[in-house]
Amino acid sequence: MAKADQIEIGLRIIIEQPVVGVLHSLQAKDDGPLDAKTSGTGEALSFDLPIRVAPGPRFFGDQVRREGPVRRFIYIRIGQLAGDPASPWSRRMKIDIHDLDEDLLTRAIEGRGVIEIVVNGTGKDETPACATVPPVRRRLSEG
Repeated sequence: MAKADQIEIGLRIIIEQPVVGVLHSLQAKDDGPLDAKTSGTGEALSFDLPIRVAPGPRFFGDQVRREGPVRRFIYIRIGQLAGDPASPWSRRMKIDIHDLDEDLLTRAIEGRGVIEIVVNGTGKDETPACATVPPVRRRLSEG
């Protein structure tokens, strides 16, 4: 439940160039997989979720994780962690949100769209990207 000083906005994580056939999911509140999906031909995977923003800015939500006093991020579970016990991979991507651009946040809070964070899903070694994955781009989408 949101507190009075928190505003809910939409966030979309787009994984471009995911490894074909590898299951990806959000990490649920209970640390399990949520909204698992696989790319059959290399098409991008998209995960939509609500987050809450309070002055500071501070970030909250069922999928928002914290590290230290400032860092906030979203986990994308991969392979076994996403619910595929036969996968050779058991990984997570860490997608930072604590450093979202103030202009993007303001426009999203005003109801002018959904913040999209686009990341590359394949690492330099051609396996699923993992650990902290830097954004390829961040933008506001109309929905």
